Amino acid sequence: MDDSPPKRYRSDEDHLEDYPPRKRSASRSTSPSNASPQYTLTERPARRHSRAGDSEDDRKYYRDRRGSRSRSRPKSRSRSISRRRSRSPSSTPPPPKPTELHYQPALILGGHKKGVSAVKISPDGRWIASCSADCTIKIWDAQTGKLEHTLEGHLAGISTISWSPDSKIIASGSDDKSIRLWDITTGQPHPTPFIGHHNYVYSLAFSPKGNMLVSGSYDEAVFLWDVRAARVMRSLPAHSDPVGGVDFVRDGTLIVSCANDGLIRVWDTATGQCLRTLVHENNAPVTSVRFSPNGKYVLAWTLDSCIRLWNYIDGKGKCIKTYQGHMNKKYSLGGAFGTYGPPPYQYAFVASGSEDKSIVLWDVSSKNVLQRLEGHTGAVLAVDTHPTEKIIVSGGLDRTVRVWRYNEDASNQPPVAATNGTET
Repeated sequence: MDDSPPKRYRSDEDHLEDYPPRKRSASRSTSPSNASPQYTLTERPARRHSRAGDSEDDRKYYRDRRGSRSRSRPKSRSRSISRRRSRSPSSTPPPPKPTELHYQPALILGGHKKGVSAVKISPDGRWIASCSADCTIKIWDAQTGKLEHTLEGHLAGISTISWSPDSKIIASGSDDKSIRLWDITTGQPHPTPFIGHHNYVYSLAFSPKGNMLVSGSYDEAVFLWDVRAARVMRSLPAHSDPVGGVDFVRDGTLIVSCANDGLIRVWDTATGQCLRTLVHENNAPVTSVRFSPNGKYVLAWTLDSCIRLWNYIDGKGKCIKTYQGHMNKKYSLGGAFGTYGPPPYQYAFVASGSEDKSIVLWDVSSKNVLQRLEGHTGAVLAVDTHPTEKIIVSGGLDRTVRVWRYNEDASNQPPVAATNGTET
């Protein structure tokens, strides 16, 4: 936003002697009415007069004097400008944009007895949560990989988890049709489960303030929950097929949902009104969606081995980027946004799992593959990125959770992985 500079303030003491006092009215003046007021006149600047009467030496003197002033001023001004430009940081060219990334395996966390369906790093970056078809949630230390809690209480496999903004509560959605909240400090569930869906709960997301929870289910509905009251605030007749993914925009005013019907819908949180419906010409089933960190775009995973970035704001919404290079024909995969590059020159990348046992990282703008991470022995279903550090976490059908850390000298050092927990 271009703001005009504030007007300059003139001090009351500045140049008081150059200005005449104001004339007082006759009713307020204490001087006699017949007394004439006294004024101080300001001298007018002297006019430039002709030097016709000057001698030739005098005229030459004045010409030389004017010429020396006119020649000297531009030089001093150019020098000052050059000095200012040399001090300006914008004159320093930015470093070249990296064309590849160097993440390496750091930790392998074993303990789940069945495939890992989702992994999430807490907003404060301290914890990793993983859920599995074995009906459990495990909480790990993000730095050491130590297992802190195993949360048990669901009666069927768990497909989705979501952290509260304060990193103290985690929500889980299960095939037992219920949603539960868990206290991370104690590892105990809240006494009241969220009951309302008529089929498997596939996806969950906390609102930025933590007072609402949105859920998507196999029953084709999207529910908006009051977290404190554990009741449904609003039911959105969202789709005609099972809902695969839901997410809140960063300020909580919008919700996005997707389903196997190939539709992506953006909803107004306050009114429940559908504001935008996005659909690609291929109409492939959409299994997962995520708002971009700036809230301007929606990232969607589809079962045609594509990830699409949608601009849902302009016009009726349009697909502006398509990322390819991974395999996704069968499973509901997930991923996340991340950043790379030396500060303050930060660039964005997209990270996603793949059914070919790898993790793929793309540059957001160029769509180039920056790195492929190999190590899992089964399809990688879930990927998440650390909020402040260069850490990626993944989970898949091989029952492991893997932590990847960035290494600037990765090309010169062999990868080293540490194993924590109990491998199965």
